[in-house]
Amino acid sequence: MASDLNNKNPWTTLKKEEVYDNPWITVFHDEVINPGGEKGIYGRVQFKNIAVGILAIDKQGYTYLVGQFRYAINKYSWEIPEGGCPKGEDPLEAAKRELKEETGITAKTWTELQLLHTSNSVTDEYAIIYLAEDLSFGKSEPETCEELSLKKLHEKEALDWVMEGKTTDAISVAGIYAYQQIKKKRGL
Repeated sequence: MASDLNNKNPWTTLKKEEVYDNPWITVFHDEVINPGGEKGIYGRVQFKNIAVGILAIDKQGYTYLVGQFRYAINKYSWEIPEGGCPKGEDPLEAAKRELKEETGITAKTWTELQLLHTSNSVTDEYAIIYLAEDLSFGKSEPETCEELSLKKLHEKEALDWVMEGKTTDAISVAGIYAYQQIKKKRGL
C-alpha cells in the first residue's frame, strides 16, 4: 500500500500561470488544492537546462574546485566545475565542455556519480554529477560572464571543506560525498 501512496499525486492543479521567463528559467504561479483538500498557491521554477557537475580527480588524489562570486546568494563560492546542459544535448558532452571551459582540464575516464534534485520543493531542476579521471591539463576558456579562480585540493581536504562549511554548493557537496562511496567500492 505504501508504494501506491508514493506514486499517487495528492495535489490538484486548478490553474497554471507563467509569470516570468528568461533563457534559463520559467517561473509559474499555480493555484492548487493541497493534499489536505484546501485551496492554495504554489510557486515553481522550471529550469531549461540540466545541471552538470564534475569532480575531477588526478592520480595523486587531488581535485579541482572553481571559485566564483555567486550573485543569487551574494557570496563567493568554491565548488566543483559545473554548468548547464541544454535539454536535448548529451549531459556527458556538456560536462566535458564545462570542465575544459572552467579549468582547462580534459579527462579520458568518465563515471556517472550521482543524480540529484537540487531543491525539489520549488524547482524541477536536476543535476548529473560525473567523476572525471585520467586528466590532462590545458588552458581554461571561461565565459565572459564568469570570473573564476581555480584551487587544487587533496580529495580529503575537499571533504574537510564540505564538513567545515567552506563548500556549501549542493552539487559539490553531493559529488564529494558520492566519491567517498566510489572509493569504498574500489577498495581505496
